[in-house]
Amino acid sequence: MTSHTAERFIQELKQHQNEADKEKMKKFFKDSEESTKCFGLKMRTVFQTAKQFIDMPLIEIEQLLESNYYEVRMGAVSIMDFQAKAKKQSEEHKQALYELYMRRHDRINNWDFVDRAAPSVIGSYLLDKPKDDLYKMARSLNIWERRTAIVSTLSFIKTGNTEDTFAIAEILVNDSEELINKAVGSLIREAGKKDEDKLKSFLNKHASTMPRITLRYAIEKLDKSTRDYYLNFRNS
Repeated sequence: MTSHTAERFIQELKQHQNEADKEKMKKFFKDSEESTKCFGLKMRTVFQTAKQFIDMPLIEIEQLLESNYYEVRMGAVSIMDFQAKAKKQSEEHKQALYELYMRRHDRINNWDFVDRAAPSVIGSYLLDKPKDDLYKMARSLNIWERRTAIVSTLSFIKTGNTEDTFAIAEILVNDSEELINKAVGSLIREAGKKDEDKLKSFLNKHASTMPRITLRYAIEKLDKSTRDYYLNFRNS
């Protein structure tokens, strides 16, 4: 629909802006670029508005990604997520979404932008394809590309494939950034729900040297005695 334009979407968001909530919102994009601004919107409002604009053309979505406003970029990745998950979505459009995400990763530059769209737009698209791009991103100097690499594998885990999660975690296990440490811990924890032996094997190799926060996230769902074992392993 021609009414599903970037301009109309931004106008819709502006109707809900809240000066009082602007300071609260800043915690969500504290790791983003300094030029980022916000309207002070609740995320529920952004997601609901994005759902109303699910038919937005990719060229308009890219315009949203250009915005300095946090909620506008969150709206862009949310529309991409909704489109990627849409039933009977064409393979051609999924490919176009994938290419847009990869090409404009410079604007998908906050942890929650990545977490919102990477599993559906990147991971789901790559389910039956070579995963080379993920391994390339895992070695990137860009923190958000590294986060995309590991977070995208959530889609693989849901189908029972944990191999790439652990392989990419192996690359990122000693990353210097906490946002990567947390993501690695979370994803190997999820993979461990499917294959606990692989998780334990990974921990046996890395628990003594991996960042403590990664270990804590990774062992969260294991039984207490196993958690204690690995925590002591870390301290020994």
